[in-house]
Amino acid sequence: MSSHASAKTLQRHIAEQQRQHATATGEFSWLLSGITLATKMIAAQVRRIGLGDLRGAAGGENVQGETVLKMDRYADDVLIDSLGYRERVSIMVSEENQELVVNRSTGGRGRYIVLFDPLDGSSNLDCNVPVGTVFGILAVPDPERPSELADVLQPGRALVAAGYVLYSSSTVLAYTTGAGVHMFTLDPAIGAYVLSNEHVVMPADSHIYSCNEGNAGGFPPAIQRYLSWAKTPAAGPYASRYIGSMVADFHRTLLKGGVFLYPGTARHPEGKLRLLYECNPMAFLAEQAGGAASDGHGRILDRRPTSLHERTPLYAGSKREVEKVLEFIRARV
Repeated sequence: MSSHASAKTLQRHIAEQQRQHATATGEFSWLLSGITLATKMIAAQVRRIGLGDLRGAAGGENVQGETVLKMDRYADDVLIDSLGYRERVSIMVSEENQELVVNRSTGGRGRYIVLFDPLDGSSNLDCNVPVGTVFGILAVPDPERPSELADVLQPGRALVAAGYVLYSSSTVLAYTTGAGVHMFTLDPAIGAYVLSNEHVVMPADSHIYSCNEGNAGGFPPAIQRYLSWAKTPAAGPYASRYIGSMVADFHRTLLKGGVFLYPGTARHPEGKLRLLYECNPMAFLAEQAGGAASDGHGRILDRRPTSLHERTPLYAGSKREVEKVLEFIRARV
């Protein structure tokens, strides 16, 4: 039997999980197929970024004050279009859109809200650095009425699913529905995501930290003390690994362990990562893989959002490594 014949695709994996729940209707599988279709299209464009017309700036800035690249706009449009045909999607939240995106085919009614960062790390595309898509899915409290902002501002612990797609030497999708983290690799020969790592478990501790030390002078004093300690013989010392693309850095941390740090700075006290569609999905994945995620004060998934594009510091990774960072923040060492 060929490897293709015996491969477990993402669709098959989801179907098997659904059979374990008597109330499953197949709606979630149909919704997720919209995300996977969009990411296959994005992956194809990322692979030929130097050959097509999607390279460079599109003009203007997004709600974050960041330059919008052509690939940002393309990825956003593809996701909105693919999800717009899913009748159970009520509204969408994207980094590239200041307001809620209402699903026109449902009039804003539906069972699910989809949140996403269409193309994290897109400024690195011209350098062939890995980039990614991040997504989270919330259940709508009342599917019979049009969804509104209050339905979106749920704490991360309410997520019913989350995941990311990493576009690199291979295209990898990692997702969770609260029953562990599973990874799939896009097989270009058959055009399907194939199971490559089931029930991913993050190492409990690993002497690796990942952060942009170029900004260390503006980090909170506790984080500066942590970084100084991590370089001492008493600490190990720690190895530093930083790619500069959040999805890529988190992916490595998920597989190899350690801690990913994105603290606030003197210029950006609340940090730069967005809570709803970047930090909450990654925190859900981290916890489902046996790790932890904190904003420096408490569990990320317990934090109640107050605005659509709210920012937060993030410390995510192996439980013991996150706890070590928190000890410095609490000034216990």
